[in-house]
Amino acid sequence: MRAGAFLYPWDVDGDPAAPGLLAGLGLAQITLAAAYHSTRALTPRHPAHRIVTAEHAAVLHPPDPGRWAGRALRPYPAGDWARGDAYGRAAEALAAAGLEVHSWVVLAHNSRLGAEHPETSVVNAHGDRYPWAPCVARPDVRALLVDLAAEAAVRPGAAGTELESCGWYGLAHLHAHDKTAGIALGEREQLLMSLCFCPSCRAGYGDEGADPDELAAAVRTALEPVWTGTGPAGGLGALEAPALAWRTRTARAFQEAAVAAVRAAAPPGFRVLLHADPDPYHCGADAGTDPAHVLGLADGVVARPPKLAGFAAHARPGTVLAANLPIVAGMGGDPGRLARDARHAREAGATELRLYHAGLASDADLDAVRTALREAG
Repeated sequence: MRAGAFLYPWDVDGDPAAPGLLAGLGLAQITLAAAYHSTRALTPRHPAHRIVTAEHAAVLHPPDPGRWAGRALRPYPAGDWARGDAYGRAAEALAAAGLEVHSWVVLAHNSRLGAEHPETSVVNAHGDRYPWAPCVARPDVRALLVDLAAEAAVRPGAAGTELESCGWYGLAHLHAHDKTAGIALGEREQLLMSLCFCPSCRAGYGDEGADPDELAAAVRTALEPVWTGTGPAGGLGALEAPALAWRTRTARAFQEAAVAAVRAAAPPGFRVLLHADPDPYHCGADAGTDPAHVLGLADGVVARPPKLAGFAAHARPGTVLAANLPIVAGMGGDPGRLARDARHAREAGATELRLYHAGLASDADLDAVRTALREAG
């Protein structure tokens, strides 16, 4: 199977040895971040640094001033961690080593946006604001993210893009010194804690026939057994269907608009994938989707291997189902089992591999990747 790996521009920019090292692993593709959220990242081989602190969500290329002039919501340029066109410099170096470059674009995940424009954030049923999670139901947020998708995805030389967080975001993401693990939250609890009650979503619930105040009260009641330790979250009764209908309608509209904007800006043959989950109510980097719907829009998806089967049933000839496999031992991956994991992914319907993450991996991790890809042919 064709194998690609995720990478940040700072893993390559300023390191002349990096492109050759990556090409020597047996990779066909690099998915290179063009717009990314805040992070602190290890760079174990770079000659100039070992830790990169990306202080806020940013585009890793120069934003187009004509596109963003006069707009209150706009992408933030990067600071010292990726000055100027860091993406372009890295992409050029990777292409010169024979690697095909695709852009990696993070959309609905931006803590600085929430800090500077608090009205843009998801608000849960308890009234708590999630500044890292822009609400995609807001027209101004959706306009920002759709234009960001088009600009960051279609960079010079890119053969395709992978859109992450192209849907609802919510509670489930580490935020600064995260201390939310005291009570385990399953998928349903995560959903209930991620239902948004900003003005746009309150109006949307009303359009679907649900009173937003009653819905918020029902969410709080449903979660009460979780906080008291007496049981899992309960149901929302008659309010559940309209609440989920609003969520589904909003996510689908955002995904349709983002993919259409990328296609309008891209040359023929440009490939568009979404990081996706087959549960339409899933919140997070792998956005919840209806598999039949998203595979009718995009050229394919990037998904965790256990989730691939949900998409495989709706695949058509040429559909890309890329299995996202962790290869960093220090982050829970097991590169020594990559060959086995790749076989299992193929059995689940995978047509390609995405390895997370070549820039964060140790030399030993990359040695194991090189061996596994060589054995796979």
